[in-house]
Amino acid sequence: MIRKILKWTGILLAGLVLAAISTYTYMSVSMKSRMNKAYAFEKEIIEIPTDSAAVARGKHLVAIKGCQDCHGNKLEGKVMNDDGAIGRLVAGNLTKGKGGLPGNYDVSDWLNALRHGVHQDGKPLLFMPSHETTLLSRQDMSALIAYCSQIPKVDNTLPANDLGPVAVVMSYLGKMPLLSVEKIDHNKPMVARADSAEGAAQGKYLAVSCSGCHRENFKGGEPLAPGFPPVPDITRAGHVGKWTKAQFIATLTSGKTPEGHVLKNEDMPWKMTAQYTRGELSSLYDFLHSIQ
Repeated sequence: MIRKILKWTGILLAGLVLAAISTYTYMSVSMKSRMNKAYAFEKEIIEIPTDSAAVARGKHLVAIKGCQDCHGNKLEGKVMNDDGAIGRLVAGNLTKGKGGLPGNYDVSDWLNALRHGVHQDGKPLLFMPSHETTLLSRQDMSALIAYCSQIPKVDNTLPANDLGPVAVVMSYLGKMPLLSVEKIDHNKPMVARADSAEGAAQGKYLAVSCSGCHRENFKGGEPLAPGFPPVPDITRAGHVGKWTKAQFIATLTSGKTPEGHVLKNEDMPWKMTAQYTRGELSSLYDFLHSIQ
């Protein structure tokens, strides 16, 4: 009797292992196919200004959109994660130094990356939040490209992305934002310019950068990846909504909450939000506070 139980237990376990391997293999093949799909979008060209005000605006956008958090202070690129479970995640060198963008990388290529989430060859960018940058106004898009097009060359050759099993499974299940190209309305035109007046309208435009973690409704939810903390609700209904505007601004510029908790920048990029102007943070608060 015991032998029969052990035999059938072994068969059951072997079946479960085989099923797990088969499922993972299917997910892996599916993800590789999606990552290697070539997209073609109608070529876009916008006028890129060269005046100092536009370049300065572009520099500010690079700071407040988290570009430096992933790509480095000089946009030279870096390895963001390298372990067996999630894998090796790399943010590319955005300069035209060795290991960076090719010499023929032009405005239409920048637009393909920022508006559509694809490389120069049409294949998807990985973990690039193009579903957020695609919502930039035409004025801000041109300013961002103006700044990035004139940054100094940095030689930095990086390894390729190499997804681990956790990243493969979570991406397949839609739990990690791997392929922004699949999340974008590619027919949506750019608005000419964003509302620059302090208030909730400007805050709504700025809050796009918060939606990647805090979700589109800003109500937060499950951790973004294994080992990460749950994502808080930052609307009026959540704990953050109980803060005063002064406390909100102080937290996002110092990394310390009114309760004395010190935020980890890798969990909440307060070093990025510290680059916002006080007016922008005030607008962000007004918008988030308008959401029940």
